[in-house]
Amino acid sequence: MKDVTLFKSFVTLSVNKEATFVLINIHCILKLKIMKKSILTMALFAFMIGTIATSYGYNLDNKSVKTNENIQEVSKQKIDAKQELKETKKDTVSEFKKFKKESELKIKSIDNSIGDLKVYFYKNKVKDKEAFQNNLNLIEQKYDNVKKKLTDFNIKGQTQLTSFKLEFNHDLDELGKAVKDFRTKNNK
Repeated sequence: MKDVTLFKSFVTLSVNKEATFVLINIHCILKLKIMKKSILTMALFAFMIGTIATSYGYNLDNKSVKTNENIQEVSKQKIDAKQELKETKKDTVSEFKKFKKESELKIKSIDNSIGDLKVYFYKNKVKDKEAFQNNLNLIEQKYDNVKKKLTDFNIKGQTQLTSFKLEFNHDLDELGKAVKDFRTKNNK
């Protein structure tokens, strides 16, 4: 109500010589009230934005810190796994080389036995030459298959090597047993 009265007094005083002073005074008072409201509104708005920004930023920072820690942990585990894989591959390769040398010695022994059987066949009179030759051919075919299996094997992993070793040793033992049985059968 005071504003209204001041405004009325302004209108009535506008005729006076001092009207310019009153006009400026009223104008300043009105501007101050408007500025106070706008400044207060802007301050409140800035406070709300700051509060929201900091509260969300705080949660994101915690999540990002945890995420960075998880990423670093995963990368360390990945590096460790790669290192273990390299070591395992080296171990597997060296294990296969050792296995291959041992198997080649067994294969040479079987080859010598097959050669002895061939010499026996040509030097001695064999009653059933055709059956003897057929059995010898079967043994040589098994021998070639075992030898080819060893040369064609490619290492792809430790579990594959283990299963290959079991299967190969079984085949090699069967071949050795077949040669031994054939030799004892024909030497009598």
